[in-house]
Amino acid sequence: MNQPKKFLRLPAVIDIVGIQRTAIYERIKAGTFPKPISLGPRAVVWDSSEIAGWQEQCIALAKSRTHN
Repeated sequence: MNQPKKFLRLPAVIDIVGIQRTAIYERIKAGTFPKPISLGPRAVVWDSSEIAGWQEQCIALAKSRTHN
């Protein structure tokens, strides 16, 4: 059976990734940050596993830059 997903609201995403709201939405528009999931007209959340995957990609990219 699948584990339940943990949803993160914007303040938690900001705290976890260390970038502000404007930068998050700019990266979403550019396709470089996970898109939020709409729960209603005024409620969006992010899948915590997608945020963790994005962090891993950032780390891998940074490591690849330092090894070249």
